[in-house]
Amino acid sequence: MAYRTDDIFSFSAFDPSKLTESFREFAEKGATQSREAYSRMKAAADETTKTVETTMQSAQAGTVEIGLKAIDAFRSNADLSLSHMEALLGVKSVAELVELQTGFLRRQAEMTVEQAKAMQEATRKLAEEVTKPGKEAAEKVMATFKAA
Repeated sequence: MAYRTDDIFSFSAFDPSKLTESFREFAEKGATQSREAYSRMKAAADETTKTVETTMQSAQAGTVEIGLKAIDAFRSNADLSLSHMEALLGVKSVAELVELQTGFLRRQAEMTVEQAKAMQEATRKLAEEVTKPGKEAAEKVMATFKAA
């Protein structure tokens, strides 16, 4: 097997300008891809920040509403109990006592059911409002994956 030494040691085939040009194209392509990736990541981070802010605002507003409902329920229960105590002070017979106590317990049970329904509805509404921004963001992300 014979090697031609003039081909091995010949640098005339080597063109440094082509190597430099190839390296520059590679570097420019990498820089462009990095800028695009950074831009997408920044947009995603901005969108996530907006989603978290919206979620926190919804949670705060809903928590205040639930707190006000709880205060209203406590106030109503206290008023009913005080009214019942006043009525008990005027009792003249055991039958009247039993009737007052039965009526009080019935009203208390009805009010408790109504308050529970109101609190459940407020909690359901809060849960929907708090999860809505995250759900929308997740649907948006999934749509971009489907499009890609």
